[in-house]
Amino acid sequence: MIEKTAPPPFEGLVHIYCGNGKGKTSAALGLGLRACGRGFRVLLVRFLKDEHSGELNALKEFDCFTVLKTPKTLPFTWKMSEKEKADYASYAKGMFEDALFAVENNGYDMLILDEACAAAAYGMLDKNAVTTFLKTRPSSLEVVLTGRNPPEEWVELADYVSQIQCIKHPFEQGIRERAGIEY
Repeated sequence: MIEKTAPPPFEGLVHIYCGNGKGKTSAALGLGLRACGRGFRVLLVRFLKDEHSGELNALKEFDCFTVLKTPKTLPFTWKMSEKEKADYASYAKGMFEDALFAVENNGYDMLILDEACAAAAYGMLDKNAVTTFLKTRPSSLEVVLTGRNPPEEWVELADYVSQIQCIKHPFEQGIRERAGIEY
């Protein structure tokens, strides 16, 4: 077990991993694991995703990594009815509020808002609430946002913005997603 002795000795910054390429979540989780390895406490909030991802099994092994509960199953956004979208938007609002409460009360050093950019682009996460949080977050909190189409306000507030571009993807050749690689 990794023991945390003190909060990060620096001001927290904001990272965005965006674009249409594969690897945004992987990059964010890699950064989270690096922080965890230095004794930081990491909170992961997964928007637009359900419980069926291999990384969740691995993250259970790390005491310094907390993952907020997601829906057991969740259809892709383009398969959701208007009611399902509205229901999920309400759920996402609750997850974001739970994350803010956890950051405020549990001493996390890093907050990863996975697929927050896409959730905001689809209108399922309040862009203004996240913008306000980014402006008023605890000074030592490192924040990581992932997903396609980040709001311009978030890009302006970010210290790091990395765009992951898809050059080639097996899906284009009819190869379906694979457990342990894509999820």
